[in-house]
Amino acid sequence: MSKKSSTFAADFAPMSEQNHYIVDLKRLPLGAHLFDFQLDNDFFSSLEKTEIISGDVACKAVLNLREEDYTLKISVHGTVFVVCDRCLDPMPLEIDDEQEIFSEDEEMSNDKSQMSTIDLSWLAYEIVSINIPIVHSHQAGECNKQMELLLHDHLCDEPDPEN
Repeated sequence: MSKKSSTFAADFAPMSEQNHYIVDLKRLPLGAHLFDFQLDNDFFSSLEKTEIISGDVACKAVLNLREEDYTLKISVHGTVFVVCDRCLDPMPLEIDDEQEIFSEDEEMSNDKSQMSTIDLSWLAYEIVSINIPIVHSHQAGECNKQMELLLHDHLCDEPDPEN
C-alpha cells in the first residue's frame, strides 16, 4: 500500500461555515492516505467555550483504510495561547503529541456504503485539548507585573485575629 497525499479540495468537505474538515470514507480507496492541515487562529476563534484563544498547530493525519476497519494516526505540533490563571494575560503553550485511533469492527462492514465520515480537525483539536494542563500560569516572574503587584497587595500572609 502506498501513501497518497490528499488535498482538502479532493477529500474534504467543509462543514457549515467553520473550518472543520470532514473525510468521507466512502470516497476514499482502500490504502494509506496522508493529510496535512493547520489549526489556526480562525479555527480556534470559531469554537465556542474553549480555553484556547488562538494558536498555530500543524497537524498530520495518516489514515490506513482497510476492508473491515481503519487506523488513524494524528500528530499535532505547534503553539496555542490560553489565559494565565494568575494574571489573566495570554500565555503560550507548546503542543507536541501523537495519538493513534483504531476503529471498532462494528463501525465498519464489508459494504463501504455503511462507512461514515471522520472530522480530522475536531480529532486534532481534542488531542491539543488533552495536552493543556488543568492549571496554566506563566513561569515565575513572567506574569503581568501590574497584576502581580495587585495580587501581592491582597495576599493574606498572617491570619486575621478577628476571624
